Amino acid sequence: MTVSDPTRGGTGQDETITSGFPVPDEYRFRSIDQVRSGLASVHYLADDGIAGVVYLADHLAKPVLVEGPAGTGKTELAKSVARLTGGRLIRLQCYEGLDESKALYEWNYKKQLLRIQADQGQDWRELEDDIFSEEFLLTRPLLEAIRSTEPVVLLVDEVDRVELETEALLLEILSEYQVSIPELGTVRASRIPLVFLTSNNTRELSEALKRRCLYLHIDYPDLDRERAIIETRVAGISEVLADQVARIVRSIRTLDLKKDPSVSETLDWARTLVLLGVQSVDAERARDTLHILLKYQSDIDRAAKELAGVDETS
Repeated sequence: MTVSDPTRGGTGQDETITSGFPVPDEYRFRSIDQVRSGLASVHYLADDGIAGVVYLADHLAKPVLVEGPAGTGKTELAKSVARLTGGRLIRLQCYEGLDESKALYEWNYKKQLLRIQADQGQDWRELEDDIFSEEFLLTRPLLEAIRSTEPVVLLVDEVDRVELETEALLLEILSEYQVSIPELGTVRASRIPLVFLTSNNTRELSEALKRRCLYLHIDYPDLDRERAIIETRVAGISEVLADQVARIVRSIRTLDLKKDPSVSETLDWARTLVLLGVQSVDAERARDTLHILLKYQSDIDRAAKELAGVDETS
């Protein structure tokens, strides 16, 4: 980490900037195939599009904005990249009302007050320099990721949940990998983290944020990929049952539902069937366990009616 003080003039050593951008020997991945096979080794089945964007994020030192329906593996992608690279996962879970003190940093005001009370005779200028120092700084996820000298994967999860004002806090980090702290100066990363921002499209993100990121859309997988995901992530499942689960879920997603079943819910359903000792799922067993897959009664009723129709015609 390099800190430069904007209040100081000249070109002294304190203003030296470490760019932090990777040099070839520091790249995490050498090819798209390496990304895809590496993610598979940690049980994340990536297609060429996903693997390609992760590869480019590494080589271009660019954040990745991952959008798509909830439960399609956006958050899991960041976690899997962290497992693959051995990097520390730092997660900022976004929510309405998230502000700078929870996302970037804040000062330890109680400790500062105690120092002021203990040193009442000290010159104020010296005391001010003292209380606005590293000792009194409380780092939050964004600053923690920038300051780290170890490999880091920064996950900004559900960024579409924050207000535009809070979203603007991210812009300096996403474009320059730095954080400006008025009392200390600018903290620049000495090691660029891999950054993933996820969005469920609950609101439109700003053009300024999108411009700074590589874009990746993760949709529901096709039949073959979802079947492979089930076989990889559900212990003890047979090929036959994995195929049936993938096909039934794919059929249910074609219905007019309030919420389509996500991949994570598909996996929960598959694990439930395995736990119940189901070897082959018929319409009746599927209807009995739809509450694992679907979370609205109207969706359960609609899917049950569809499965009954399939059963009658089979």
